Amino acid sequence: MAKTKTQYICQSCGANSPKWLGKCPQCHAWNSMEESIVETSSKSVRQNPIGTDTQKLFKLKEVAPEKHHRIGSRIGELDRVLGGGMMPGSVILIGGEPGIGKSTLLLQLTLKNPDKKIVYVAGEESSAQIKDRADRLGTVSEKCYISTELIVEQLNEQLKKERPDIIIVDSIQTLQSRNLESIPGTISQIRESAYQLINMAKYLNVPLFLVGHITKSGNIAGPKVLEHMVDTVLQFEGEHTGQLRLLRTTKNRFGSTAEIGVFEMLQSGLREVSNPSELLTRTDGEELTGTAVAVVNEGIRPLMVEVQALVSPASYGTPQRSSNGYDHKRLNMLLAVLEKRAGLKLSSRDVFVNIAGGLKIADTAIDMAMAAAIISSYLDITIPPHTCFSGEIGLAGEIRSVSRIEQRISEASRLGYKNIHTHSTSKSQSALGNIGDLVRILGQ
Repeated sequence: MAKTKTQYICQSCGANSPKWLGKCPQCHAWNSMEESIVETSSKSVRQNPIGTDTQKLFKLKEVAPEKHHRIGSRIGELDRVLGGGMMPGSVILIGGEPGIGKSTLLLQLTLKNPDKKIVYVAGEESSAQIKDRADRLGTVSEKCYISTELIVEQLNEQLKKERPDIIIVDSIQTLQSRNLESIPGTISQIRESAYQLINMAKYLNVPLFLVGHITKSGNIAGPKVLEHMVDTVLQFEGEHTGQLRLLRTTKNRFGSTAEIGVFEMLQSGLREVSNPSELLTRTDGEELTGTAVAVVNEGIRPLMVEVQALVSPASYGTPQRSSNGYDHKRLNMLLAVLEKRAGLKLSSRDVFVNIAGGLKIADTAIDMAMAAAIISSYLDITIPPHTCFSGEIGLAGEIRSVSRIEQRISEASRLGYKNIHTHSTSKSQSALGNIGDLVRILGQ
């Protein structure tokens, strides 16, 4: 006979407690424990779609390797981050802020593959809304099926009957399992629904895409175990006010995690950007103070980005420091180095820095270009055209080397840059050893 009991589950980490606690003992989050009714019985009610046959043991030495052929998505930037295409039976989790383009990307996937039978599980939009968006994006495929079933057990029955080539679930937070009495979106429901869908994808040997919401801290909502259960985790990033979108890989069992895909959001949908450096740098040839071009690596992909700086006298007693796309703490460090090692009086100046295109760059090789832009604005001088920078700046004012310098130089040369300033290589200038050399070269 089934029994019911009440548990309190942390919505941040999934920790269980028999009583309510104001602070989670695992992740130390406040007011994150929510009541959940769990039904238990002597027999498990969870059904495995692949059957209940007993599996025998195999010797690892005797296991024959399997050769899988990747399935192309016909979206080049998506295939790039997946490692060359979708693997049969793989589970791909896509996270990102609301309105960033997750649903648009997956809907374009269905439109670009009219020869494949695709089931699109719509948990957040009606079928009419999806049809309107599909008409705006392009021709609707004859083999695209929309499902509005949100009970995961019934959804699995549909999938076993239809046997699609690709499954898309938008989103996993909207599904609900009959095995639990908690509401959709809770940690237990997300874990159970994902478990059953992953088993079904392995059984049918087809790719499964799961769309996941994110929390205000930027992490995918739900239990952390969800990211361990799937094969690939993709993060869709970008500014709502900008057109550029980045698709990053944070986990990939079938490929590298050092690749990014670049898209441009247009009225007609997402457009692949095969050469993002041309979008991130100015091509009008106008010389402006406070601007410099950096050669950075996003994953293993070299990019040319334009950094901007504005240095002006402080209007108030405390000078302002503002950064957009560049780490604020690193900006404070860089300003201290410029004042201590290069003699720039920045303690009484407002400093504002920005990375064009709305990107957030974590590569420390951008330090040299950022310092050049600050020096250019402070001295009110322009940086010569066809000049770019790539190097990390240390606390002693030294310019340090960066990884994959050959790829960076190759990308800059391909786009017509002649003066490439780095730690140890410069095609038309002497090598730069410290921040003083940078000030001297720019002041000439």
